[in-house]
Amino acid sequence: MKPFTFPTLAKLAPVGLLLLFACGTSTPEKKLPSRSEAIPVKTVTLQSGAFASTIQASGTFSTKDETLLSFKTGGIISGIFVQEGDPIRKGQLLATLDLTEVDAGVTQAKLAFEKAKRDSERAARLYQDSVATLEQFQNSKTALQIAEQQLRAAEFNKSYSEIRANRSGYVLRKFVNSGQQVGPGAPVFQINGANQTSWTLQATVNEQNWSSIAIGDSATLLLENVVEKIPGKVIRKSQAADMATGAYWVEIQAEKEIDYALASGMFGKAEIFPSQKTEGWLIPYEALLDAEGEIGYVFVTEDRKIAKKVQVKLGKLDINQVQVKSGLENQKELIVSGSAYLSAGSSILIQD
Repeated sequence: MKPFTFPTLAKLAPVGLLLLFACGTSTPEKKLPSRSEAIPVKTVTLQSGAFASTIQASGTFSTKDETLLSFKTGGIISGIFVQEGDPIRKGQLLATLDLTEVDAGVTQAKLAFEKAKRDSERAARLYQDSVATLEQFQNSKTALQIAEQQLRAAEFNKSYSEIRANRSGYVLRKFVNSGQQVGPGAPVFQINGANQTSWTLQATVNEQNWSSIAIGDSATLLLENVVEKIPGKVIRKSQAADMATGAYWVEIQAEKEIDYALASGMFGKAEIFPSQKTEGWLIPYEALLDAEGEIGYVFVTEDRKIAKKVQVKLGKLDINQVQVKSGLENQKELIVSGSAYLSAGSSILIQD
């Protein structure tokens, strides 16, 4: 049997050197500042000013001349001559009612008028012969006038037993079909004059943004898959919240003709530039701590030695700066660097 021999130092040397090298090149862990140590920070001087926040909103396009068309009288629909999306011209016949009942009413009114006319003529002759009294003659004239007005009303109702386009445009919606019974004033069509009038975007905004927008404020409209921004302005604001959603809306009209194909109800976006200014502060985004909704937190210092955490009300946020509407009153110096290591009451060391 071959005797066991211990390895020589020369053979162990490479292993030892590797172990020594590995131990010598280990990366030390980064040590966080303790609470008792002064934490290095950077600060900026706070200065208030006036700024306006660009408001982002979205909504749907429509034209200002959208109209609901209906029959004045109720009845059975005998004909529907257009469908949704069809182009129409002013005066075009769109739908009719079955006129059986309507014609009967006109005939009755005519017969009543003819009878009242004969009665009035007879009463006039009798009055001239002193057979009829003045009161009887006057009553016959009144009856004739009433019958004449009833005939006019019946003929008017017959003329509105059909629907004709009040302008050239397009059929947006059709609510009924032939053979269906409708009541007086029930919507049958919704039309617009899309080939004649300009488009508007009705955009939904929250209560805070609604109050800062004024009629006449400038805006830009953005369409899906269109790079160009279309200039516009606010022309109308809602005066009550929507009963279903509780939201408010503003209406923005394009200031030039839109060359792109649009349909009523198509989705669009808008950037609104309020003329009303807001007093507050613009601070670097890095200075903002936890934020939820309109509430956030920042660190300030009053004596340049101790950090103080304060709650602020926020406006618009972007990747570079944050609008602060309130909370920094009477504060002069904002901590913008080193906030991650701070807590309320931390000692600080301000670096240039």
